[in-house]
Amino acid sequence: MVTVDPSRISVPHSAYAAVPVRGAGVVGAPTEPSPDEVDALTLGRRIRERRLAAGMTLGRLAEAIDRAPSQVSAIENGKREPRLSMLRTIALALGTTADELLRPDAPSERAALEIAVERAQRGPVFAALGLDPFRVAKTMNDQTLQTILALHNEIDRLHRERAATPEEARRANAQLRAEMRARDNFYPELEAKAAELLEAVGHAGGPVSHQLVADMASHLGYSLHYVGDLPHSTRSVTDKRNGRIYLPTQQSPSRDSRSPILQALASHLLGHEEPGNYGDFLRQRIETNYLTAAILLPEQAAVRYLTEAKNLRRISMEELRDHFAVSYETAAHRFTNLATARLDIPVHFMKVHESGTIIKAYENDSVRFPSDALGAVEGTTVCRNWTARTVFDVEDRFSPWYQYTDTSSGTFWCTSRIEKAKEGEYSVSVGVPFEHVKWFRGRETPHRAVSRCPDESCCRRAPDELAGKWADASWPAARTPTSLLAALPTGTFPGVDQTEVYQFLEAHAPRT
Repeated sequence: MVTVDPSRISVPHSAYAAVPVRGAGVVGAPTEPSPDEVDALTLGRRIRERRLAAGMTLGRLAEAIDRAPSQVSAIENGKREPRLSMLRTIALALGTTADELLRPDAPSERAALEIAVERAQRGPVFAALGLDPFRVAKTMNDQTLQTILALHNEIDRLHRERAATPEEARRANAQLRAEMRARDNFYPELEAKAAELLEAVGHAGGPVSHQLVADMASHLGYSLHYVGDLPHSTRSVTDKRNGRIYLPTQQSPSRDSRSPILQALASHLLGHEEPGNYGDFLRQRIETNYLTAAILLPEQAAVRYLTEAKNLRRISMEELRDHFAVSYETAAHRFTNLATARLDIPVHFMKVHESGTIIKAYENDSVRFPSDALGAVEGTTVCRNWTARTVFDVEDRFSPWYQYTDTSSGTFWCTSRIEKAKEGEYSVSVGVPFEHVKWFRGRETPHRAVSRCPDESCCRRAPDELAGKWADASWPAARTPTSLLAALPTGTFPGVDQTEVYQFLEAHAPRT
């Protein structure tokens, strides 16, 4: 048996697509009524409930307000929205007030259930299935309506999951990367948020300590709790109801222990709601990572440090990392935020897995990243001759690796370093066009390479001599990546097991 609590009915956002909007007088506005704004369906149900409570027929109410019964019926069914003057006339005839009729809550649990079903019928799911709307009759019991609503919500969920294809995610990623390029990857509003929080906890300069991060959590009304059973699919879990942030007791040696805290606080500071699609999810991740880095490397201090390094012609990702006590990746990321907007240096950034797959990338310096037909860079393979790949062959993993690469779009200088993670090794690289290398340490490097990609003769096709010798004498057994067979993670927070998270919160919630 399917049961739905009418007091907690939540119709997917798409189900409101055809609900008349208060004051608009038209249908088709894709917005859900806010908690303090009544919609036509709720208004109509309140009028009907009040009329029946007063023992009035539809005809009597129509006569009292000098309107046709069909007009009153359309109002009660949420198909027509009365003007304020008519609403006052209706309220007077029913012995109530317009304010009472305009209350945003449904007049009863049954009415809430009927409204939810009506909204579902006016949404895209019914239309896509070719189903004709039906009248919600009094003879339909609550269980019937609950079952219809539950089926609608499940179909809507499956439809949204089916739409969440890898192509959608990659298209959203490409769009966000274009936006970042247009803004030089600099977001003043996020810089202001970081500065405001740092000032609130009395940061006076220097690296942001772990204690200061804990003070930020306290300032925002959160306490930190380190646990050994954090859900495996999460880095942290925030209990917004009880003001708690749960973190793992064992920290990864490759990750800054402050970052998960700041990322959790960033979502709170930025007012993130549950993402409705992959575009929302990716944007929230970008904003969260940006704000985290802006807190760990405050704009004013970082710009002052980098400006001095530029004047001395010795900008270095390693020195930036050490000065602010952050990870190399965070330092490299933060440099891309400030390089163009504050130092007038175009730049590109890459995070590449040891397999050659691009995990993250950003550019505004005209470098040509490999991309797919949708314009997405992430997931493609970088040229073997680029610094992001050649660094894996370097024996000295403790020293920075610098290299010039001649490409079809110009010569670029890059600095790269190997980092480790549970997924394997990956390189983090920062590069600039040749004319801007004069500001960086490592510009005197003798290492140089040539890349002709995407020409297959560059590195994607085996040399003729080797191919001639082994083409007919080899049969490799491929190790199929699990990601090739796995479906793209779905759900509100892709890749996160919501059931596991809810069970975790239930087990750790404070008992009263």
